[in-house]
Amino acid sequence: MQQSDNRATNMGRLTYPFAGLVSFLRSDVCTDLDQLDADIAVMGAPTDEGSPFMPGARFGPRGIREHSLRFGKEGYYDGDADRMFLEHEMVNRRIVDVGDADVLPTNVEDTFENITVMTRKILDRGALPVVLGGDHAITFPVVRAYTEPLHVVHFDAHIDYSPFVHGFEYTNSHAFRHIYHMSHVESLTQVGIRSLRNRKEWVDDSVNDGNRVIGMEELWQMGAEQLAAVVPEGERCYVSIDIDVLDLPLVPGCVSAEPNGMTYSELRDTLVALANRSEIVGFDLVEVNPQLDVGTGITSYLAAHTILEFLGHICDQPAWAARRNTGA
Repeated sequence: MQQSDNRATNMGRLTYPFAGLVSFLRSDVCTDLDQLDADIAVMGAPTDEGSPFMPGARFGPRGIREHSLRFGKEGYYDGDADRMFLEHEMVNRRIVDVGDADVLPTNVEDTFENITVMTRKILDRGALPVVLGGDHAITFPVVRAYTEPLHVVHFDAHIDYSPFVHGFEYTNSHAFRHIYHMSHVESLTQVGIRSLRNRKEWVDDSVNDGNRVIGMEELWQMGAEQLAAVVPEGERCYVSIDIDVLDLPLVPGCVSAEPNGMTYSELRDTLVALANRSEIVGFDLVEVNPQLDVGTGITSYLAAHTILEFLGHICDQPAWAARRNTGA
């Protein structure tokens, strides 16, 4: 028995995905943002009051966190590249989970204000916000927290550019009409737009406002590198990922999944190209609905996987290496 105890002590505690406390990648938790000391801050925005059809995306942040526990604590190994990613950030505890913005049921405007304030505090502490939705309405209050100029790239099956009529302006179909009007947003590119439920006038409004709308046929013709070039090289970029940009069979835990979407490798390669070309200043991933998912939770897992790989390539950029070396 003594030999077994010593062996366990030498190897550290076991951390199976089904055991222990839940935080994203089992990272440290910081609930006092005035004390935040991290390069990356993961926050949840667990609200789905902007969903006009079926609720459940409010459980997305919890589901994504739970499935993130299936990955290691010391970065991840990419067999194709034969190298490690995120090793420095995870070993040195530079990724922190800051919990969730306070949600006030039925009070959407104040919930959004809480999301904005929390995002702004993360930015003020010099960390990269990674936001777990929630429905796609939450991207509006997140992007609102920024003040410096940036470009927005929006991955989605849907245009999310509905007009403000009948008193509706805070649903998951309105976020990018809000974002277009923000003075610090220099361009908006909407990628993967394909749903037969998009109305022509909504798409026309976005195009006429000067936004770039890229459907699947154009996306396949462009490829990852050409798509990434829509953002001027080296400039600041915020990325919003609706999980339904992926093809319908890949995301059973999404209420608005659509056919003829991106494969995982197409999405990953495009995100990598954006990370290589621009300065990613934050991103969100939304519309994961664990209540609709299959038993293995593959939609939550795929969301966590997407975030992990995107973060790995963001932190692999020369600017991040310089930041590590200077201790900034």
